[in-house]
Amino acid sequence: MRIGELARATGVSVRLLRYYEEQELLSPQRAPGGHRRYPAEAVTEVARIRTLLAAGLPTRVIRELIPCVLGDGPEVDVCVQDRLREQLADLDARIARMQQARTSLGALLDASVRAAA
Repeated sequence: MRIGELARATGVSVRLLRYYEEQELLSPQRAPGGHRRYPAEAVTEVARIRTLLAAGLPTRVIRELIPCVLGDGPEVDVCVQDRLREQLADLDARIARMQQARTSLGALLDASVRAAA
């Protein structure tokens, strides 16, 4: 299928599909005229990419994980589960830092409102 057909089948823009290709997440074939041609399995590949992106994974990590995704679902091979645990720990640490920043910002705002009253 051509890129426009893949975009319609997946609900993902042509621009985003090109980005996935640039990030080496999708590998289309090239027709003699230079047009991208995707196999029918590309619909499933795009769904996998979207699932991993929704989990907050950066494309560089997704590129590592794609070969280890099992079947059509979001399950991954045991060999990359430690990598996912690392990503989860990083996300937890970022959330904790943001919660601390939110608390500090709220305290700053409260103190400013009290000082102005």
